[in-house]
Amino acid sequence: MLKTQKAGTQCNLAEMGQVAGQLWHCLCDNGKIGLTELERKMEAAPTLTHMAIGWLAREGKVDLAQEGRSIKVWLTESI
Repeated sequence: MLKTQKAGTQCNLAEMGQVAGQLWHCLCDNGKIGLTELERKMEAAPTLTHMAIGWLAREGKVDLAQEGRSIKVWLTESI
């Protein structure tokens, strides 16, 4: 189990994996998207969304870049 820093709630790897799958589908549907907008579209806590981005980034499935004052996230692989 992982403990999120801010809320002090626990999540497990299965839950994080489910959020990563939802995030992948969201990016598939929306393309390159700002982090703030992505957080609004996700049905998960922002902390879980961030962990899912890290999960997918570690697997090489998403990429991130700062563009101006925004952080953009997109899929690195085509479907």
